[in-house]
Amino acid sequence: MQSEIITHSTLTCPHCGHSKTEQMPTDACQWFYECEACHTLLRPLAGDCCVYCSYGTVPCPPIQQNGKSGCCSGT
Repeated sequence: MQSEIITHSTLTCPHCGHSKTEQMPTDACQWFYECEACHTLLRPLAGDCCVYCSYGTVPCPPIQQNGKSGCCSGT
């Protein structure tokens, strides 16, 4: 049985350490996120589909639901 999908993740900027909890889109990957503290534009790390998988406390909903095959990046 599938567990409930978590829709919030805390992103932490690798440049300044600022953290903020955000609501993740449930039907898409988010490829860009601007840190509100230092204004660095975060992009997914190699092998990750979105900023939540790279910098968040919880992976994005497509990954939670289907694993890496649920990723929308195709990489």
